[in-house]
Amino acid sequence: MALLRKINRGLLILLILVAFALLYKKTKLQTLAKHSALKKDGGKTGVEDEKETDTDIPVVICASEERIGAAMATINSVYSNSRYRVFFYIVTLRDAIKKIREYIEKTKLRKIKYKILEFNPMVLKGKVNPDSSRPELLHPLNFVRFYLPLLVTENHKRVVYLDDDVIVQGDIQELYNIKLKVGHAAAFASDCDLPPTHEMVRSVGMQTTYMGFLDYRKEEVRELGINPSDCSFNPGVFVADLGEWKKQKITKKLEKWMAKDVRENLYSSAVAGGVATPPMLIVFYDKYTTIDPLWHVRHLGWSPDTRYPRSFLKDARLLHWNGRFKPWDYPCVHLDFWEKWFIPDPTGKFTLVRP
Repeated sequence: MALLRKINRGLLILLILVAFALLYKKTKLQTLAKHSALKKDGGKTGVEDEKETDTDIPVVICASEERIGAAMATINSVYSNSRYRVFFYIVTLRDAIKKIREYIEKTKLRKIKYKILEFNPMVLKGKVNPDSSRPELLHPLNFVRFYLPLLVTENHKRVVYLDDDVIVQGDIQELYNIKLKVGHAAAFASDCDLPPTHEMVRSVGMQTTYMGFLDYRKEEVRELGINPSDCSFNPGVFVADLGEWKKQKITKKLEKWMAKDVRENLYSSAVAGGVATPPMLIVFYDKYTTIDPLWHVRHLGWSPDTRYPRSFLKDARLLHWNGRFKPWDYPCVHLDFWEKWFIPDPTGKFTLVRP
């Protein structure tokens, strides 16, 4: 009888241990799913039987459901103007995966090499301050650029990131092959690098310095030692060295400054109105290589009344309609440069707004 009790007690202890082990495993899996930037089953290779290779030029672009047509125009411009193999990492949220795949497979884009990746917005929980003068800048996909090493799945040494309101007129390999300075994890275009745009920038009051993005009334901002009149940069187009990014723990640093803003409101009330750009301005301050200005001609979406000389735009390698006035909407300037690459939505859901 005593032996039976001992056996029963042993079995009970064993069952308790098994239960704890299963509970721990479940909790661990839930934690990984919650904090991973990607969710499973989002990927699909485009051209059948072809996978990405380390010789492809990797390009990351986000495609939100409401702006799928914009992302397809960007992809079309890159693909059409490149002499080399490009692999597109198209990052989106769950509801748009099927629509993106259909858009690609039923148009000329069916020939591209691509993978659709589902971004997990839970990774941003507690890190984004909802206070913004432009709510659209709070979209989860606006923060994908913070997590690049987690998105590119092959052994690529570097990657090109493009916003969806961009048109590429040059060969993307030229941008991809930029020589990064030693110790630099990325290359951006300085907001003071384009003399032909300076007059236009001043005329519409655009922000080109740190003063427009950081709240210098806050002590923690002042303690950074960044001169408020120093030139900012635009993170809508950049080249990232993934090895250096990981080595310097850039993603953790960016998340740190996101969390600080939630607690202390360091920049979300600044003039520029966004909360995705300031962390990058802080983390990469004086630590980035500058891109050839013609590879990021921007501000095309800032005003519906201010235009660039057409000869200047024709020479540009990349055009960026950053700002409120987008080329698929109306009003907007230089629409013909964008419409050249637009591919109508085969489902008819994404349509252009025109007078």
